[in-house]
Amino acid sequence: MEKNTTPENNEDHLENKKKEVQKEFKGFFTAFIDFLINLLDIREETNKEVTIEKIKAGIPVKSHNAWVLIFSIFIASIGLNVSSTAVVIGAMLVSPLMGPILGLGLSIGINDIDTLRRSLVNLGVMVGLSITTSFLFFSIPLFQEATPEIIARTAPDVRDVLIALAGGLALIIALSRRTEMTNTIAGIAIATALMPPLCTAGFGLATWNLEFFFGAMFLFIINAIFIALATFAVVKFLRFPMVRYINQTKRKRIAQLAGFIATLIISFSIYQFYLLFKENQYKLNAEHFINKLQEKTNAGIINTFIDYDKKNIKIVVLGTNIDKTQKTMWSNKMEEYGLPNSTLQIQQDDKSSLLEDEINMIKNSYLKNQNLIANKDEIIQQKEALLIEKETQLQHILKQQIPFIQISQEAKIIYSDLEKISFANKLETNFKTVDTIVVFEATWKLKNIQKETQLKQWLQARLNKTKIELINY
Repeated sequence: MEKNTTPENNEDHLENKKKEVQKEFKGFFTAFIDFLINLLDIREETNKEVTIEKIKAGIPVKSHNAWVLIFSIFIASIGLNVSSTAVVIGAMLVSPLMGPILGLGLSIGINDIDTLRRSLVNLGVMVGLSITTSFLFFSIPLFQEATPEIIARTAPDVRDVLIALAGGLALIIALSRRTEMTNTIAGIAIATALMPPLCTAGFGLATWNLEFFFGAMFLFIINAIFIALATFAVVKFLRFPMVRYINQTKRKRIAQLAGFIATLIISFSIYQFYLLFKENQYKLNAEHFINKLQEKTNAGIINTFIDYDKKNIKIVVLGTNIDKTQKTMWSNKMEEYGLPNSTLQIQQDDKSSLLEDEINMIKNSYLKNQNLIANKDEIIQQKEALLIEKETQLQHILKQQIPFIQISQEAKIIYSDLEKISFANKLETNFKTVDTIVVFEATWKLKNIQKETQLKQWLQARLNKTKIELINY
């Protein structure tokens, strides 16, 4: 018996199915969110009291820590001088630079004015020792070359900020675990890169290059601030216990002071990040603009200078490939490429075209010389092949030679009745081919047919020749 289906029944069935699917999806989504929360939650595994003790214990820069800092800075300075990343990393692994910076973030986060004071004092001592050590090293004239590793630490960009922030977050999270993650802490010491900027600052002072000094110090300050900021954020997120003061007025004043300092640090950090982001974006836009200009005009650009502060882009062109009309057109296009209020400066010289011709002439001369060298190499190879062939022929002839003296001595030992032996090569022809036959003449004290036969067989075996004639006397 068939069921009667109506449009109303079909619609109800579809509606029920839809609700079931929505319910299942909602349950799956809720389970997925719970999984992520359990996966990423760090509150249960955090030991707040022990973390505070560890950070406070790492703040003082004295005694053993001071000497470790001095020698690690010395090693890092050598690594920068020889452009050895491995040496710099090795120095950072043993450096105690992180303690006072973590202390700053912690003290502001828990309103601990004493720890804040200790952290600032030890941070100043740490910076002073580091710069003094690197200054003394780079004061030696032998080590005053500005290597690529040193130049790379003279100005920060957005990536330095992100590295410092991520490094600080990873470090404080690793420290707050019940079981300390030593490998993570060592990795963060590398990532935050606090030592190279301080070494570069010492280099700037030793060489009287104040641009290097202030650029490196700015990079260090940026790294230090964002590490402290990351520590402050995690301490607040994990709700570390606040320091209690008996005097409520003092407690309130300290809380206000800590809040004011935290606000200043956060505001300054955000502002610096914004400035670095804008500068980085400007340079990326400028590089894109220069690439497009070169692509469209086929200009022989040999150098570029991007000045973010003055909003100026200078291009050095080989030859006169860009005329005034093109220059005006591209200057008007700068705003389209995200370069408003910028000036385009193109440096080119008519004489440079002559230089280009001379360069092409030198290239052609070089190619001709290379062809001559290639031809000489070919002749030398032919001579070498001929020499090898002749040497092979000589070896073959030498193999055909009969070692007569050695043969005669051996024959005398074997056949004592042999009185004299002689040797000659006989040429024989049937007027079609010419053959060489080895002929021996043997003189015996007493003739003996058996010994004569044995001598011939011995000579054939000894010389590996079957065509041997033996004449006996």
